[in-house]
Amino acid sequence: MRDNLPELLAPAGSPEALTAAVAAGADAIYLSGRRFGARRYAANFSDEELRSAVDYAHLRGVRIYVTVNTLIRDAELSDVAGYLLWLYETGVDAVLVQDTGVASLAREVVPDLPLHASTQMTVHNREGVARVAREGFSRVVLARELTLPEIEGIAEDGEVQGIGVEVFAHGALCYCYSGQCLLSSVIGGRSGNRGMCAQPCRKPYQLVIGDKDDYGRPKDLRAVPAEDRYLLSTRDLSVYPYLDRIARTPVASLKIEGRMRSPEYVATVVSIYRRALDAIAAGDLWSPSREDIRDLALAFNREFTEGYILGARDIMARDRPGNRGIPLGTVTGYDPRRQEATVRLTGDLAPRSGDGLAFCTDDPDADIGAVVRGTPAACHGTVRLSVPAPVGEGARVFLTKSADLEERAGRVMGKPLRPLPIDLSVTWEDGTPCFEARVPGHGGEPLGVIYRADLRMEPARSRPLTPEQIAEQLGKTGGTPFTVRSMDLQYPGGLFLPLGELNRVRRSFLERVEEAVLAAWRPGPDAVRAARERAGVAIAGLARPAGTHPNPRLPSVSVYTDTPEGAGAAVRGGARTVYLEPSTPATPGLLEEAAAVCREGGADLVWKWPSITRRRFLDAAAPLLPSLYDAGVHGVMVSGAGAADAVRRAEPRMRLSGAAGLNVWNHRTARELAPLFLRCTASPELPAADLARLAESAGGSPELEVLVQGNVEAMVTEDRLVAAVSGEKSGNRFLGLKDQRNRIFPLRSDGEGRTCIANAVETCLIDHLPRLAGMGIDAVAIDARGRGPRYAEDMARLYREGIDAADHRDSGTLSALKDEVKRRTQGGITGGHFVRGLEE
Repeated sequence: MRDNLPELLAPAGSPEALTAAVAAGADAIYLSGRRFGARRYAANFSDEELRSAVDYAHLRGVRIYVTVNTLIRDAELSDVAGYLLWLYETGVDAVLVQDTGVASLAREVVPDLPLHASTQMTVHNREGVARVAREGFSRVVLARELTLPEIEGIAEDGEVQGIGVEVFAHGALCYCYSGQCLLSSVIGGRSGNRGMCAQPCRKPYQLVIGDKDDYGRPKDLRAVPAEDRYLLSTRDLSVYPYLDRIARTPVASLKIEGRMRSPEYVATVVSIYRRALDAIAAGDLWSPSREDIRDLALAFNREFTEGYILGARDIMARDRPGNRGIPLGTVTGYDPRRQEATVRLTGDLAPRSGDGLAFCTDDPDADIGAVVRGTPAACHGTVRLSVPAPVGEGARVFLTKSADLEERAGRVMGKPLRPLPIDLSVTWEDGTPCFEARVPGHGGEPLGVIYRADLRMEPARSRPLTPEQIAEQLGKTGGTPFTVRSMDLQYPGGLFLPLGELNRVRRSFLERVEEAVLAAWRPGPDAVRAARERAGVAIAGLARPAGTHPNPRLPSVSVYTDTPEGAGAAVRGGARTVYLEPSTPATPGLLEEAAAVCREGGADLVWKWPSITRRRFLDAAAPLLPSLYDAGVHGVMVSGAGAADAVRRAEPRMRLSGAAGLNVWNHRTARELAPLFLRCTASPELPAADLARLAESAGGSPELEVLVQGNVEAMVTEDRLVAAVSGEKSGNRFLGLKDQRNRIFPLRSDGEGRTCIANAVETCLIDHLPRLAGMGIDAVAIDARGRGPRYAEDMARLYREGIDAADHRDSGTLSALKDEVKRRTQGGITGGHFVRGLEE
């Protein structure tokens, strides 16, 4: 970081993008190897490329952060331990982590390697930041949905001092809270939590509305009229116009998104932000440049927004999901014989050879792309452009790729980098040149390097080398990252050495300097030896997990509901635990009423908090807990460890349950959560074999629950979708999104008004209850939110009967019960990832 400015953090999806980021002035770069990174479809770095990238960056004073930010199966933990060790030895400056179990493994194996909490951890409140700080993280990448006042409040809080706060500044926005999105996973098995998001949010959808039957299923569905089709597509973030405001906040790092983008994109965007930050640091009265804003848009944009961070209301770009470029003109005519469009230019830009164009109508699917061949002559503000297909009058023309911008990006990438200065002193001992150098090392600290040449200069017979000749040869550093800033030659004179040999000595000396500089960025031999020993112990332990063999047991039944009536129905059906998440802000009276109903039926009521618990919710909910506990509400379910800490602080007696949002994928994560949680929900993305291994390795602490019935919650977003698209309020009607395959994805709002999108097909694992019981699963859960009391009661009863059938290994009854379940579902049923697994 420069002059107390936030660090400028650039993306690199390839070695070429990395060199572009360095040339453009990035302070640090985040990238991924070919394993365990959340951008599997980027080129990414082989091990050799990653090692070279680290050295290349370090020789130029740039830090490298490696993403190890996917969720990890138990069977992969040994490989992750070895990979973390390799990254440590390679000298990376930090790793970004999503998986709590991976973080614990890193602390065990490589405690000196800084940990950054990925935005995939969904950290969105002060308690969450304090939690990751206690867990050894040195930086947290906050959820993109937080506002600047929230971020400032977190960064300035005394409880979280010492942990750096990182925010996104430019690039694509996710529709869903990162780390909580399962839409790509449930639709096609391509998990965003495994780096394989297929971006279904960029597809067209239609909002549908209708009444509900007794099981909460839609009837009399109708489409809600809407001009736009891409209802989940966001704009791109750009805080550049407000950079001076953000630079004055206690933010440690500004992150540019774009590991799937080209080197030219990286060079353009990073250089613009670099110039702006440097001008702000110099105390200049900086203001955003119109040319820079245009270039950012030309590099790539889906229309820009200042984002949630600056309180923008224009987050969405629902009319089209792709690159907008910038407006160039409007079609006024088309010549079908010549396949040429006449375009009236509307701005100060004119197309040139090599530019990319898009001819757009109101239908994005009908857009036509073209490349300009030869620079057309403008006449009275119009140009004629070749188009591969007919375009109608009035079509808008956008410049989506600028040859001029790419040339300028090329110049950024090709400019000489600032070399490391060497202050050099050379003496001669019995004719042997001895070099002593001072060079900036890691963090700018001076680094001393001593090198004794492997030869002697002999007394000259006729033409000794002069000091000027020696200085000229030793001062040549072309092709290296160094420059000789000063040179002190204590040359005795009268000696000779062929210039080729002198040049070889110089090269060997500079290689020694390079080795010394790089070694200063890496851990020392003793630290590496100790890390290897720790890794060996950890890997051996992972090969023999500390759990026990499965302890078969009959699981109890839990039900999620959103009304006291649903709670009573679930208890009548045989539920032993009811998770109540009211669809409106919870009141003590509502919760106490539900608790009394559950208590009468011999069940426990657990107040389920929303998946996202920002400051307003926590400040309202936490003070209610002591009186609720006294009234019989003895449990709270949360989706984040920060929220769990808020519960514990407000009411230590309260029992905690963990929702699926905790992303429990492996026993290391379960072990980390066990001190907080009595029970945790296993990730619904886990295949059966992985779930069995998790259950065995966790050894019953915490208890494990599995979601076995219902439309899995696939997204939670700040977008108030229904109101934004239709202006309607849902009331008790069914709301859904219909995709191009006519699948209906149910919508609901949480108590804070956020939109939650569920899978179109219901998970149904009733016929797998014997297998779940054999794994030692403690509880099975039915999601009846939005489905009404009858669904809650019937499903609880059917699963209660299914557990009895599993106890008697009565497959015939289980098959009949599955048919009964299917008759009550919406969208059909699926065994989900439990049966089919994930695409890898």
